[in-house]
Amino acid sequence: MSDEVKDAGLVAMISSILGGNKRADPVAPPPLAEVPPIVPADPVEPAATSRSESESKSESGSDAAKAESAPDAAAAAAEPAEPPAQIATTRDGKRLLPAEAIADLVLGELRKLDNFPSSGVSVTVYGYRHWNAMLTFAPFSTSFRNATRFRQAVPDLVFKLRRFVELEI
Repeated sequence: MSDEVKDAGLVAMISSILGGNKRADPVAPPPLAEVPPIVPADPVEPAATSRSESESKSESGSDAAKAESAPDAAAAAAEPAEPPAQIATTRDGKRLLPAEAIADLVLGELRKLDNFPSSGVSVTVYGYRHWNAMLTFAPFSTSFRNATRFRQAVPDLVFKLRRFVELEI
């Protein structure tokens, strides 16, 4: 990271602490997509497959061990995983999601924007009926100008997501 970016980050942090973050030139937020959000799926961890692989690696000398572990791996892959949980909906047809899932949706939509940092960003969802989201950035994760752009994009994104998602309590 260059010294110029670090200095800009320090200046932004100091000016926000001292209340001097008023800018004369407004920064236009980036346009957002009109696509409904996709709920992130929970990854399924195949424990039986990894166990059989480790057993076959430890006993790699015998062909019988390989032959026994292959049906176990095939059976574990053939077993259906737990059926996905039904997503609760409201009378309006909105999905009821916990705050963490909504924060993941907001973060996923923001990651589609140019120059969005891959780490150092936190999304907090708060409120009830009219929930809202707040972005916080770790020091040196992005520049002040980009952080301002992303924060200005959040209200539009939240407004669009509220049409599809309701906060679950």
